[in-house]
Formats: sequence, C-alpha cells, structure tokens
Amino acid sequence: MKVSKYKSYEDLPLFLNAETVSKVLGIAPSSSYNLLHEKDFSALRIGSRIVVPKEQFIQWVKEHTGGGT
Repeated sequence: MKVSKYKSYEDLPLFLNAETVSKVLGIAPSSSYNLLHEKDFSALRIGSRIVVPKEQFIQWVKEHTGGGT
C-alpha cells in the first residue's frame, strides 16, 4: 500500500501535477494521469503540462468523499 508523504492540505504546492496527485492519493502514476484527463476534474493545460490548482483538488476530494457541498 502506498502512503502519502503529505499530512495536511497546507503541505501541498499551489498547483499539483500528475506525480503529486499520485503521491497524495496513494495511487499509481498512470491512474493520476487518467484522473487529470477526466471531464469533471479541474485541470489546467499549460503547454504540454497538466496541473490542478490546490483549492480545486481539495474541493474535488471533498465532493468525492461525501464532504462537499
């Protein structure tokens, strides 16, 4: 089982790339790449990079764990 090195949302960078999403969620890198390409995931494409703003990521987690509004 993968364990996240992040202990709180404050530890996260302002923008998360696929590698960071993978580490935070404890999932395979290929799964995080797939997630970043999902329609309801608020990712930004900047050139060839795809990132998600920290606040949008936190909101997505809350919505998908029953903690969203």
